[in-house]
Amino acid sequence: MYKTILVTLDGTPSDRTIIEHIKQLAGILHSRLVLLHVADGWAARTFGADAVSPEINEDKAYLDNVRAEFLAAGIQAKAELAYGEPADEIVKWVQKGECDLVAMTTHGHRFVADLFLGTTATRVRHSVGVPVLLLKSRGTLS
Repeated sequence: MYKTILVTLDGTPSDRTIIEHIKQLAGILHSRLVLLHVADGWAARTFGADAVSPEINEDKAYLDNVRAEFLAAGIQAKAELAYGEPADEIVKWVQKGECDLVAMTTHGHRFVADLFLGTTATRVRHSVGVPVLLLKSRGTLS
């Protein structure tokens, strides 16, 4: 059903929600994963793929660790690091046509803040033509 799942990660503890869910789903469906993190700090936004910073090094190490976790569970996964505005970069990746499901954790923001600021999840789900699985981060206030 879902041959390739794009799993977006923000490098926070809330990622555990989507990681654990997708580990089960991908195992059942024999899906391959693309783990995507968008570096959005000053260096990433200014220099893109040429950026060098401790934050980017941490992002790469984080992605490698999550990838290793999936590989240890017998799930094929590759890690991708993008640079810039998270929603824009996720949408660009989906538009390449290389996935048939996007999996994201939401942070349970309040309606008023979402209305004025928008959220990555909202922007992505309204901009892509593939299904988007949104899971609320465990422990987030609603």
